[in-house]
Amino acid sequence: MYSFAYQARDTQGKIQSGVTDALNEENAINSLMSRGLMVTSIQQKSTAAAKRKHTRVSETDLVLFTRQLATMVDAGLPLVSALTALYEQSDPRKQAALKAIIGEITARVQQGDTFNEAIAKHPRIFSRLYISMVRAGETGGMLAEILDRLAGFLESSARLRKKIKSAMTYPAIVISIAFAITLFLVVKVVPVFAGIFADFGSDLPAPTQLLITISDTVRAYWFIFLFVGGSAFFGIRHFLQTERGEEWWDRTLLKLPVFGPLTHKVCMSRFARTFAQLIRSGVPILEVMSIVGETAGNVVVSQSIKKVSVDVEKGDGLAQALTRQPIFPPMMLRMVAAGEATGKIDAMLEKMADFWDEEIEALLNALTSLLEPFLIVFLGLVVGGIVIAMFLPLFKLNDVVSGSK
Repeated sequence: MYSFAYQARDTQGKIQSGVTDALNEENAINSLMSRGLMVTSIQQKSTAAAKRKHTRVSETDLVLFTRQLATMVDAGLPLVSALTALYEQSDPRKQAALKAIIGEITARVQQGDTFNEAIAKHPRIFSRLYISMVRAGETGGMLAEILDRLAGFLESSARLRKKIKSAMTYPAIVISIAFAITLFLVVKVVPVFAGIFADFGSDLPAPTQLLITISDTVRAYWFIFLFVGGSAFFGIRHFLQTERGEEWWDRTLLKLPVFGPLTHKVCMSRFARTFAQLIRSGVPILEVMSIVGETAGNVVVSQSIKKVSVDVEKGDGLAQALTRQPIFPPMMLRMVAAGEATGKIDAMLEKMADFWDEEIEALLNALTSLLEPFLIVFLGLVVGGIVIAMFLPLFKLNDVVSGSK
């Protein structure tokens, strides 16, 4: 991406001057002409890459970029021409970050860098897996095929993440609503009833008195609760971001009754699919092990993969090395052993990933069905318990009034 200072005439004949960013002088002139400007002079102002205001690229945009680039390269279009076309068609308002990055990548490729070297300059956008597969595709002359596989892999990963997020959204919403309703009742509604019951001059039922005490405490010391809650939240968050805290959380997560098996299947599916794609693309086995270890999504699984990598580096077979780590299920071990024997380990792992994805979907559906009645009961107990505690003195109104007399 370069900056060009220009002078041009608009449709009314007035001279305009300014600076525009473009891939090259020709691209800058075409861009200005599309805006109705007739260029009279143009000069390159800066050879430095244009600074980006935004660095975030959505997963959908990245998949679309990969898929379109694969189609253009497969059709025989030169890589620079394909990148230039993608740059020109990117929406500068909705895809500003992607447009800027494509421009920088195109400029680097024009200067002689390989495509994988150009995208490696943007590690926050292009993962190590992405860069390794592109490097293997350029080395083997299969860039279009590799990009197509990569787009499919990214789509599968995004689909799985959306399913998990969708399953977790409903419980989060219900719990948030329950908390909000409870807080509203305790802070706003309970004090009204407490003022009414105070006129009775009699002892209230224990649940009602407890609820009024809680309400008075929350309203009187809300800043303390807010401080303690905020401190606990940020303290736990900081602990989980440490190496020790992350390992403790990931190890605990694998031991939970329902979420443990779900997390394990997600990690195994990610491992199998990533491993299969990298091996099929021609990435060296040790680099494959390093990449899948980074993308496992769980510290315990990553540690097991690193141990497998050490054994493989020593000369052990993959199936033999995996057998020593209890985190990998027996079915995977048998499939990997069969894949090593037949030379089709990528196909075997791809089938395992598809199998686990189906199991994950079934488990998520079962989990959603199980959580719905549980959350409804939970919401009913919380809100219903408060309402009953408030109306309990009214059910015993005669006894309360008699006691006051």
